[in-house]
Amino acid sequence: MQEEKIYYSIKDKLLKDEVYSKVKDYSKERHRVMTYFEVGKMLSDAGKHYGEDIIGNYSKRLVIDVNKKFNKKTLFRIRQFYIVFKEQNVAQAARLSWSHYQELLPIKDEVKRNYYINRCIDNNLSRNDLRRIKKEQEYERLPESTKEKLKHNKEITLIETIKNPILIKNKYEKEDIKEYELKQLILENLDNFLKQLGEGYSYISNEYKIKIDDTYNYIDILLFNYIHNCFAVVELKVTSLKKEYISQIKFYMNFIDENMKDINQNKTIGILIVKENNKYVIKYLYDEKIKSIEYKLV
Repeated sequence: MQEEKIYYSIKDKLLKDEVYSKVKDYSKERHRVMTYFEVGKMLSDAGKHYGEDIIGNYSKRLVIDVNKKFNKKTLFRIRQFYIVFKEQNVAQAARLSWSHYQELLPIKDEVKRNYYINRCIDNNLSRNDLRRIKKEQEYERLPESTKEKLKHNKEITLIETIKNPILIKNKYEKEDIKEYELKQLILENLDNFLKQLGEGYSYISNEYKIKIDDTYNYIDILLFNYIHNCFAVVELKVTSLKKEYISQIKFYMNFIDENMKDINQNKTIGILIVKENNKYVIKYLYDEKIKSIEYKLV
C-alpha cells in the first residue's frame, strides 16, 4: 500500500537522522535540515493524496517507532518548512539550523522572513541572536523606503540600514537625560549600539577634537565603516531635531572629508540621534548623506 510505503520512507529518514545526530557532531544540524526538508515533501505529497488526517496517523506511529518529539505539531511544522522553502533546493535550505527555522517559520511576511534569514547567513547569527533581533523588532524599525527596496530586491545604501528608533539601555531612573548621560549609556553598551546602526561600523573615538583656525570643536562620536569604506560622524541631541543640528553635522562631515578622508575612501556620512524628529526639518533640509533617528530608552 502506497500510504504504508510513504510512512516507512519517512520513518527510515528520521531514524537515520536520530542516529546521525548522536555520532556526527560537526554536520548534524545540516543533516537534520536536509532530512526534514525531504520528509516535509513526503508529508506534503501524502496530504494531497490521503488528506490532513495522514499526519495524525503518522505521528501516532512515529512517536513510538522513532522519537516522542515527532508528534502531530512537529510533523505539521516539518511540512510547513518544506512548503515555505520548496522553491529553494535542499542545500540552500541547509544554510541555517533547524532551531533557526523554528524561529523563522511563524513569520508570515515573506520579505520580513527573508530579511532575518539573510541577517543570519551574512552575519553568522546564532538562534539566540536571531531571537534577540526579532524581539527588538529590528525589521520593523527599518525605514519604509528600505522595506520597499527589500521587497523588490533593490540595492540598499549604508544610511538606509540604520534602525529607527535606536534602542538604548537606560540605567538612570529618569526619562529626561542630559547629552553626556546619553553618550555614556551608548559607550557603556557600544557593541549593541554599533550593531543597531548596521554592519561594518568600528569605533574611533568620542569627543573627537578638531581644530579650525584657533578654535577647537568636538565630534560626539567618530566611527568608521570598513564595509562601505567611509567615516561616520555621530552627533547626540536630547531635544527634537533642529535645522542648526543639520548645519553642525555637515560642518563636521566636510572637515573630515577635507582633512582625514583618503582619496580611495567614500564621503563621510552623518548620523544625528535626537529625542524626536521634525518632519519639516527633514523635508526641507534633506541630505542623502545624513540620517536623523530618534533614540528610545529601554
